[in-house]
Amino acid sequence: MSKKVKIVTDSTVDLSKEELERIGATVVPLSVTIDGKSYVDGVDITPSEYVHLLVNSEDIPQSSQPSVGSFLETYDKLGEDGSSIISIHMTNGMSGTYTSAKTAAGMTDKDVTVIDSRFISAALSFQVKEACKMAKEGVSVEGILERIENVRKSTSLYILVDTLEYLVKGGRIGRGKALVGSLLKIKPIASLQDGVYTPVSKVRTYVQFMKFIKKKFEEETSEKMIKGIGIAQVEARDIANQVATGLKEISGFDDISIVDTTPIISTHTGPGAIAVMYYTDDK
Repeated sequence: MSKKVKIVTDSTVDLSKEELERIGATVVPLSVTIDGKSYVDGVDITPSEYVHLLVNSEDIPQSSQPSVGSFLETYDKLGEDGSSIISIHMTNGMSGTYTSAKTAAGMTDKDVTVIDSRFISAALSFQVKEACKMAKEGVSVEGILERIENVRKSTSLYILVDTLEYLVKGGRIGRGKALVGSLLKIKPIASLQDGVYTPVSKVRTYVQFMKFIKKKFEEETSEKMIKGIGIAQVEARDIANQVATGLKEISGFDDISIVDTTPIISTHTGPGAIAVMYYTDDK
């Protein structure tokens, strides 16, 4: 009989406390500092409270990965009973969270495997939920790792921002490019290619974004079985609902989650942002 496996992730997974408890995942949270005050992500401040601070702040907020010590404490505690641990985290291309986790894994005597999901938000949660489900079924570490690698390869993420201001503040694009983009009313669409924010298209309206998403979704899910769809948004729930309705009509898949994304992500997107994520399996 294989050893028990426990799953760890971070707060960019965009799952509610109730859902995390239900699936049995342990979260090590990031933190964000704004106007001189630090907040633990998902603990001290809600996404909507944070957005209010964000749009009224002169400062550039700073997000911080969990400390090596936080991960070490979590691994030591979860591994006390001899369990193996799989720790699945937001893309290393956007945060040092994976590096912190990896460092802690090297310091503990527990059996810990750290994974760079190459994603954030619901796209990260796809891997976490699959891992938790398999862990409950008694699947080995090797079996779980193989499955979440397949999930990663079959996941798509597209994110649109309404304003370029926050990408400039976060150093994602240059101010000159942002000025031109703002004058032309351009909203960039990006994907996470190999875990890195990568512009793939641009539109001027949400209607154009919905057309883009429908086309991509149809292309990428054709002849496939849809396993999950998630939408994360920042003060853009009406648009998110419209996108969800459109994707349901195309696919017949109606288990679509819509979440207010974590402050860690909204720091870089600002209000009006929306990300659409989905993954498939072979029929």
